[in-house]
Amino acid sequence: MFTIRAERIFDGQELIPAQAVAIEDGRIAAILREAPENALDLGDVTLLPGLIDTHVHLAFDAGPDPIGSLDQDGLYDRMRDAALQHLAAGVTTVRDLGDRDYLAVKLSAELTDGPTILSAGPPITTPRGHCWFLGGEASGVEGVRQAVRERAARGATAIKMMITGGEMTAGSHSHLCQYSEAEVRAAADEAHAHGLPITGHAHAGAGIALAIAADFDSIEHCTFITETGIDPDLTLMTAMATRGIYASLTAGVLPGFTPPPAIAQRLAKLFEATRLMHATGVPIVAGSDAGIGPTKPHGILPWAGPNLVDWTGMTPVEALRSLTSLAARSCQIDDQKGKLAPTYDADLLAVPGNPLTDITTLTRPTAIFRKGRRIQPAA
Repeated sequence: MFTIRAERIFDGQELIPAQAVAIEDGRIAAILREAPENALDLGDVTLLPGLIDTHVHLAFDAGPDPIGSLDQDGLYDRMRDAALQHLAAGVTTVRDLGDRDYLAVKLSAELTDGPTILSAGPPITTPRGHCWFLGGEASGVEGVRQAVRERAARGATAIKMMITGGEMTAGSHSHLCQYSEAEVRAAADEAHAHGLPITGHAHAGAGIALAIAADFDSIEHCTFITETGIDPDLTLMTAMATRGIYASLTAGVLPGFTPPPAIAQRLAKLFEATRLMHATGVPIVAGSDAGIGPTKPHGILPWAGPNLVDWTGMTPVEALRSLTSLAARSCQIDDQKGKLAPTYDADLLAVPGNPLTDITTLTRPTAIFRKGRRIQPAA
């Protein structure tokens, strides 16, 4: 057993009157009010649970042509490197929501020195639909049921369905639905029959409505996009809040980023929608979508803390919960991740000072521990 001392401890919910965390066999053994003399003293830092990114793509290289790079040799090795980049940023758990050939599932079993990887395998999409090139095409009620069964049999820990299209795929559009209500409901029913959470890629209000009606566990992006703008729907937000359906917002961008004109002209309305979502009580977590382009490098999630505060009106403590305990609950791993408490995995992040007064400290990790083993932070 060894002990880590910090000036402040955030347990996933709040700052607590404690000074140290005792670790044994990769798990938290105790939370101590006073640190023993032989404790590893991290100084004037806040110790908190390792961050959880609810939406990454380890198979995408964050380059100018992430789709084209899929066919280059060494994909598995690049995915391993991407996973390690997340860990070096203090992200101790990632949920991969779109890989190729179940390589993220394979990596989750073989990568012993990286973050915990949850994987949905190739996302379920329509023939030539959004991200079809990842190999997850399926159609019809029985077709999507079989697709869910295949992922469950291959060891997926979540199911991802492309309910609407996306701009990354030629011929696909974010404001249009790809699947029928019957197909969406069949996917959710089959996922839950296998004990797996299901999340839906849904930008348009109509797609969000389909996910809600089918009792999806979470909805990715949730932008309420239309062909020409953003159309927030308070009724749908209220339904999400009432049912406890998580909005996995796409957050994590570097300061100074200039969005493309088509997105820039919608930003004000998009931020209005995210603030309304938060005010309505929708449980919000952050998925960086890391890998999809140069503005989304692997390990970008710490910047989601400031983004959530700026975009949704969250307080810093709410943003910290979204990136730790709430994210764990959305991924259904909250019995082992996202909190500093006895029996939980010793996945820890130390940041300078107090993130409740300066949320940007998340981007400057001073120490990272994965199951009690210290990791070198990114430079």
